[in-house]
Formats: sequence, C-alpha cells, structure tokens
Amino acid sequence: MSTAQENYEGVWDGRLGFGEKSAIIVIDLLKGYTTEGSPLYAPGVVACVQQMPDFLELARSKAVPIIHTQVRYTPPDYVDGGVWVKKAPVLRDLVEGNPYAEFCDEVIPREDEVVITKQYASAFFGTSLVATLNGLRVDTLIITGCTTSGCIRATAVDTVQHGFRPICVRECIGDRHDGPHEANLFDINAKYGDVISKAEAMEYLNSL
Repeated sequence: MSTAQENYEGVWDGRLGFGEKSAIIVIDLLKGYTTEGSPLYAPGVVACVQQMPDFLELARSKAVPIIHTQVRYTPPDYVDGGVWVKKAPVLRDLVEGNPYAEFCDEVIPREDEVVITKQYASAFFGTSLVATLNGLRVDTLIITGCTTSGCIRATAVDTVQHGFRPICVRECIGDRHDGPHEANLFDINAKYGDVISKAEAMEYLNSL
C-alpha cells in the first residue's frame, strides 16, 4: 500500500509560491485557546502563539500589512451565530467582556492594523476581507492562527476561491491535537495552497 505522499505525488503536489505583494492574516489568536481551564484550550495554539512575536515584528519592519480576526457573538440569543453556535455551544464564550475573547498578549493588534470580526470559520464569510485585500492590492495571503482543522482550513480554501494565493506558515498555526492539525495541513498543501516553514516565511520577509 502506498503512503499518502506517494498517492498524491504528481497529482496533488503543485506549488503556488508568493505573488507580487503579500498580507498576513492572524486568525483568532484569542485567550480562550491559550488559557488552561478554558473549554477552548488547545496546547497546539499555545505553541503557535509563542512563534508569533518575532514573525510579526519582522513583518512590521518590512511594512507588510497585517490583518487580525476575532470571533464575537451577541448574547443572550446568539442569533448571529446561527446553527453553528447550536452545533458548538462552547463558542458562546466569545462575547464582548469575556476574557477568553480577548487577543493574546503576544499578538495584540496595533492601531494601524485592520481587525475583522467574524462569526463563522472562514475569515471571508460575511466579512470585508476581500475588499480589504483588494484595497491593499495584494495577491498573496500568508495565513497564521487557529485552528488548523477549522478556521485555518476554511480560510485557506476561500483564499484560493477568491483568487488569492494561500500560504500557511506551519509553526504559526495550531489546533487541539496533532492528528487533525497534520491532516489538514496535508490537505491544504496538496489541494489549496502552500504550507511552508516559519524559516521559509522569515526568509521571504527578509527578502522584501
């Protein structure tokens, strides 16, 4: 029996590479994912957040646009969460005033950085992200944040579907468990975008 890599080789192994201009998106790096005791707590996201400060510092020094996303719902009925909040009631913690909904200290947006509020997995769904990327005149979206099997994958798929190049930075992405994390990175790299190492991403930023 062939390995997954062998099975995909020559069929689902194309590369997009970087285009003419990139932006970085930091997806949902909120304290609920990094605080022990939170139902959203994910060790893989803790590791991801630790990789972010020097990456963002370099990007800022190169004037690369950085976009942040956060999830917010409206109590008491959470109607803006639709059936997804019924499927995943844990999301009800992501409301204004709940510490779990705050940005992690390592990735707090600067005043000149766009913050997009979303209610669903993809950073594109029901938001101004396409208009923002078009306004910035970028063709490549460098994807970081959480979680790999949810918002990262959904955003990567929508990135390519909207005509942008998705580039996922492996060490700057996290999930609850290595299994779904690795499986989804494999799928993204095979079918939708490129998954690169942080070292490769830093090399690219240094070249700008």
